[in-house]
Amino acid sequence: MGSTLDTGRAAEQRVDRAARRRRWKRIARNYNARGGELDLVYLADEMLVIVEVRYRSGQSYGGAAASVTGVKQRRIVLATRHFLAENPSHAHRPIRFDVVGVDDSDQLDWIENAFYAE
Repeated sequence: MGSTLDTGRAAEQRVDRAARRRRWKRIARNYNARGGELDLVYLADEMLVIVEVRYRSGQSYGGAAASVTGVKQRRIVLATRHFLAENPSHAHRPIRFDVVGVDDSDQLDWIENAFYAE
């Protein structure tokens, strides 16, 4: 079994392949801003889709979506604001926040509009 980082990267790669099958264009991966990180950022038609990838080995403590707490959501929104400030060509686009859970069986639980920016 690999490290937690390796497991997380593998989960992100699995989600990335699924997004590309949807013909989404990846414009950022592991974008870091002070206070937060964006796992994956895509352009889907004219929408900016921010994807939080959550690996879960089991369902104890709830699924992947349950692991994205209010604090985590605020960090993602903050990182998105930094991303838009650094990439103003995308600032006019509608934004959607998705959470994708990946489990041990490599199944994806893709939740569109998992939360909204406040």
